[in-house]
Amino acid sequence: MNLQIEEETLTVTLADNSSARALAELLKEGPLTLSLEDYAGMEKVGPLGTSLPQNNEQIVTTPGDIILYQGSSFVIYYGTNSWSLTRLGRINDAEQDRLQEFLGDGAVTVTLSLEAAESE
Repeated sequence: MNLQIEEETLTVTLADNSSARALAELLKEGPLTLSLEDYAGMEKVGPLGTSLPQNNEQIVTTPGDIILYQGSSFVIYYGTNSWSLTRLGRINDAEQDRLQEFLGDGAVTVTLSLEAAESE
């Protein structure tokens, strides 16, 4: 999956679960643009506009983790957290400093899309 933040496009490796598969199915209809807000100095979070199946498990997040929260919120972690969450994927080559630079302060708009190689 591609994750575009402003002019930067990052690639995401999706998790192997029904939540990530449902997100990929949603993206087959076209790109999805989301507005994400800062939360707790560790993540950007915003509504997906739909609900996906949850696969919650106790995990410790690291910078670059893409998480589904409560079935309908999309989260990008740039810090760490320990909670029962659903992993959607992970940003490839995610470094905390680089992510914080891309994500900036305050609200950010991100666009999710499938890579050409993923469309079958």
